[in-house]
Amino acid sequence: MERRAIVKVVLVGLLVVSFVMPVQAASQSRSRRDGIYGDWQIKMKFGERDFESILTFSRNQERQYTGYWISFWGMNELKDVKFEDNKLSFTQVMRFGGEERTSKFTGTIEQGELAGLLVGDQGEMEIKGKRSPRMSRAAGSWEMKFKIGDRDITTTLIVKAGKEGKLTAEWQSEWGEHEITDLQYERGKLNFKRKSKFQEREFESTFEGTIGRDNKLTGVISSEMGEVQAEGTRIGAPLIGTWNLDIESERGARRQRLRVNPDMSALYGSTLIKKINLDDDKVSFKYVMSFGDREFEVGFEGKIAENKLTGEIKTSRGTSKVTGTRRVYRRRSTR
Repeated sequence: MERRAIVKVVLVGLLVVSFVMPVQAASQSRSRRDGIYGDWQIKMKFGERDFESILTFSRNQERQYTGYWISFWGMNELKDVKFEDNKLSFTQVMRFGGEERTSKFTGTIEQGELAGLLVGDQGEMEIKGKRSPRMSRAAGSWEMKFKIGDRDITTTLIVKAGKEGKLTAEWQSEWGEHEITDLQYERGKLNFKRKSKFQEREFESTFEGTIGRDNKLTGVISSEMGEVQAEGTRIGAPLIGTWNLDIESERGARRQRLRVNPDMSALYGSTLIKKINLDDDKVSFKYVMSFGDREFEVGFEGKIAENKLTGEIKTSRGTSKVTGTRRVYRRRSTR
């Protein structure tokens, strides 16, 4: 009887665990989906114009919610950020020269969508937004080095992220033609198959590797000829990440954010930069802004050294000096 009682307790315990674990996993999944953290791409109408901005949220060392409103005009800190039971509220303070405007937002975050009203001296504005997708750490260009016999080989692996997050890749080499298929990336592991053609010969190989926090891709290329150790270095690694910029001009000081993606595309404020150029320590990019029927070009030229970004932004309205520092995040995943 005693043994039966013990077995019964164990079985009940297993049933409870099997029930609780999926519930906890579902709860964590909902938390990630409905949570506040990260970037949100928002849209609102001001007069007859549609504007796009970014809201970004995190926590400080005291575990209090913090946030910024990021737009073409700069990066403004949000006050009194509160989020509970999917309800979001904060106070926004915008400064234009010597003028200051305060407005209050109340809304919700549900199923990865943000919605609410921003109320201030200028009236009410409806705001809608979606969580910004995070680009895979595997994306970007990798300089791959390995040996075949006594010969040192250097090639380039280019991993691209599509709109739905699907990854594709190219293997660029002066030796033959190559096609990459079955590319998979999960939790720091990058695997793919490669079909190669050199002159009249064709052969297949596989790659299994790991992306480390040091922006290195290490792995093994396997084929009928054996295994070869390969190591890749991310191209553009010193610049990739989030930079907080202090901008000084004759019109005063403002803050802005530059987020450089693994594929060297970027967001300057809320403006998409298709490609940032990095040549040794020299950094540059250009884009065109439109306001109604007017267009003007914005260009940045500077350099990066010891985790500092310095340079100048030039427009038709003048030149502004820029000093940037890299923002360091606590890593929560290897996605």
